[in-house]
Amino acid sequence: MRLILELPAQAKAVPEVRRAVRRHLGTGSSPEVELCVSELLTNVVQHVGEGAPVTVDVSPTRVAVSDPDPHGLPVSLQQQDPGAESGRGLMLLAAVSARWGVTRRPDGKTVWCELLPTTHQVGT
Repeated sequence: MRLILELPAQAKAVPEVRRAVRRHLGTGSSPEVELCVSELLTNVVQHVGEGAPVTVDVSPTRVAVSDPDPHGLPVSLQQQDPGAESGRGLMLLAAVSARWGVTRRPDGKTVWCELLPTTHQVGT
C-alpha cells in the first residue's frame, strides 16, 4: 500500500502532500508518518531549493524523499538553540522513527525513515 508522488519541491506542497498521505493510508496513517513526510519534504525545499524535482514514497511504516542533489546531505543531529525557529527536523525524525538514513546516488539522494508498525486507529 505505497503512495508515490513526483512533484516540484514547494513550501505550499507540504500540507497538500500530508493530506494526500492521510487520504491514501486511511486508518493505516499515523501522525508520525505525516510528520516525517512534512520534515523531509521541507528539508528539500529549504536546502535543495524551490522547484527541485522530488519523489515522495510513503507506506505505513516507511517514508522516503528523493531529490537531485547528491552533495547536500543532512547535517548530523546537533544541540539546537532553544530560541531557534528551525533546525529541529532531524531531531523530530530521529525521535519518531525506528531508524533513518541517506542513500546516495550519482544523480541525487534519498533520505528515508522507518517507523515501527502501529496499532493506532483513527477515532479510538
